[in-house]
Amino acid sequence: MTVHPHEPRREPEPSANARDREDGPMTARRPPSRRAVLAAGATAAAGAAGLAFPRAARAIGDRSTIELARLALPGLPDPRPSALRRLAWELVRRTSIVTSTESPELRPNEPALFRHPFLVLSGDRAFAQPSESDLGRLRRFLTYGGFLLIDSAEGRAGGGFDDSVRKMLAQLLPGELPTHIAPEHVLWKSFYVLSGASGRVQAAPYVEGVERDRRLAVVYSQNDLGGAWARDGFGRWEHEVIPGGDAQREDAFRFGVNTVMYALCLDYKTEQAHIDYILRTRRFPR
Repeated sequence: MTVHPHEPRREPEPSANARDREDGPMTARRPPSRRAVLAAGATAAAGAAGLAFPRAARAIGDRSTIELARLALPGLPDPRPSALRRLAWELVRRTSIVTSTESPELRPNEPALFRHPFLVLSGDRAFAQPSESDLGRLRRFLTYGGFLLIDSAEGRAGGGFDDSVRKMLAQLLPGELPTHIAPEHVLWKSFYVLSGASGRVQAAPYVEGVERDRRLAVVYSQNDLGGAWARDGFGRWEHEVIPGGDAQREDAFRFGVNTVMYALCLDYKTEQAHIDYILRTRRFPR
């Protein structure tokens, strides 16, 4: 047989007897097992999925992670540095929210301000009023959908921090003064069903808020929520909660969770979309 230089060599086909010797008689062949068929099908499906989705989907990436940030103002140190990190940890444990372990401090003039939908202003003393330009940026932050939780760590109502807060809010949102949040407001049922909000202390039996376009843009507590949340690196609570102890601390965490859920989801609970889940949550032991 002549082999052409550009033609691939062809091996001679085996005879029928040779095939029978290798594979056995045709009548003796067994059909493929169910496991082999399923494995082949899974391999084919995986290959098709690989063609359709060559890379893993990552939703919207790191920006889907929520950072709880503190609003930093001159001359106002953070009285509870570990509080927001602990609240972020509890959010991951209790809800489907993905939070960062970082709790940055943001000044009003930082561009990153508008990438953080949830801000906390905490303090235990009077502070100087922000400049007009800083007030303007904070006003835009709240108008565009941002949320500000104000937490007094003074341990009493009507102190120097409270006086500074009310002066700032009067300039920040003119004509929209803080009012008591009504018991029927969706804030009290955005995740847990609550009737009040205690903190490290019970300095005020109410929580105040400022509405902007029919939503709470500012929530103000004088009960030192951060004092109830704060926990050191060894897992010890940093402050005693009085007078209610552990139950009062749990109420403070639940209010924190509700506040974040409200800030991110607004009033979806008013539509009873998750009423079954709320009822199941209420049955959990305290």
